[in-house]
Amino acid sequence: MLKAFGLPIVLVGLGAAIWGAFLIYGTETKSLSSDTPSPNLVIEVGGSHSGTIVIDLLPNVAPKHVERIIALAKSGAYDDVIFHRVIDGFMAQTGDVQFGVRGGDNGKAGMGASALPDLPAEFSNIPFKLGTVGAARSSNPNSANSQFFIVLAPAKHLNGQYTVFGQVTEGLETLYNIKLGDSNANGAVDDPDYMVKVTVTNE
Repeated sequence: MLKAFGLPIVLVGLGAAIWGAFLIYGTETKSLSSDTPSPNLVIEVGGSHSGTIVIDLLPNVAPKHVERIIALAKSGAYDDVIFHRVIDGFMAQTGDVQFGVRGGDNGKAGMGASALPDLPAEFSNIPFKLGTVGAARSSNPNSANSQFFIVLAPAKHLNGQYTVFGQVTEGLETLYNIKLGDSNANGAVDDPDYMVKVTVTNE
């Protein structure tokens, strides 16, 4: 009996999965913010999946963080930096310009920073929703430096706890396809995807 119904069940399941994906992508695409006149951070992603992510930077919300991100991008510091921590349904983290450069020893990826001083927190009431970009930090609120993360779904528990400095406006498919990490290793990624080139536009 199970074998007789196996194919129809598979087809129904496949159809449901396709329809579900359509609903998810359709709904979440609409939730992405529109671009503003502010500068954009353009990230070319390479590795298991290639594509481009465009982030609308928010200098009116977090001026010091935006200034830092632009400076690092223009210097080329973000080029070839890996997405060292990616947790399914939560976030993708990158930006460790010290220990996260592709081709180097990435054993300490996530623990490094740039040669520039840490930044003071610039917390706001902007919520973490799909595509919101936040500054990664330690338990010290004023320890953000070069690392940042992009949330893959709403994350209300982060609201007011991390500095928001940008919002993804393009590249949702690329964002979703960044290689996932090991859930048993806090999202650490084996042979991770990386930022091929990071540039700034609309300044």
